[in-house]
Amino acid sequence: MSTTRAGGVSKPPFATFNLGDHVGDDPDAVAANRRRLGTTVGLRSPDAGVGDGIVWMNQVHGVHVEVVDSLVDTVDDTDGLVTTTPLLALAVLTADCVPVLMSDAHAGVIAAVHAGRVGAQGGIIVRALQTMVDVGARVKDVSVLLGPAVSGVNYEVPESMAAEVERTLPGSRTTTHRGTPGLDLRAGIAAQLRTLGVAAIDVDPRCTVDDHTLFSHRREAPTGRLASLVWLEPVP
Repeated sequence: MSTTRAGGVSKPPFATFNLGDHVGDDPDAVAANRRRLGTTVGLRSPDAGVGDGIVWMNQVHGVHVEVVDSLVDTVDDTDGLVTTTPLLALAVLTADCVPVLMSDAHAGVIAAVHAGRVGAQGGIIVRALQTMVDVGARVKDVSVLLGPAVSGVNYEVPESMAAEVERTLPGSRTTTHRGTPGLDLRAGIAAQLRTLGVAAIDVDPRCTVDDHTLFSHRREAPTGRLASLVWLEPVP
């Protein structure tokens, strides 16, 4: 699931359901929004103490992936989380980058990945998939959702950057609505996943720039961050 910008307590320019604690918003507002999210998705009771049932990342546009097996508030310096623990939600924060949610329901392994241009080029998806396999997943059983992100028609980049990304992440290069060089990272990531053997790939069609119910750093900065979550339900 992915959140929108509605339903929280943050004030402009983070109005209202900002879940990012690194963008300059009031920390109390972010904490309240995170508690509300945990309660809404049923991972935190209203009278619970510390924690909201969600593991957050301090994302750095890198390629480090961390395996977690219990609730911690925030994992520093990582852009991917993997777990086999039921009801432990993994969160990705984005405002144009691609949130990648991965699951092998048969093996009981999930991953949440923050894939911006730098991380996607660097191999964060490959690293996350391999980490899932290391803890029991099988590639052929992995399904993936690529969440809301900036679309290719709105992601204008210099010609040299478009060419560079296409070399390392084939399928990413595209043309914007202005006829200029652009990047469609979701297309490039989907192509990469297929070459790795993942067949079940779904793409949320929403563009963060076009859809004003979503946060977009490219459209307006400073701004808040959306959260995309994945968790395992217990086996009956």
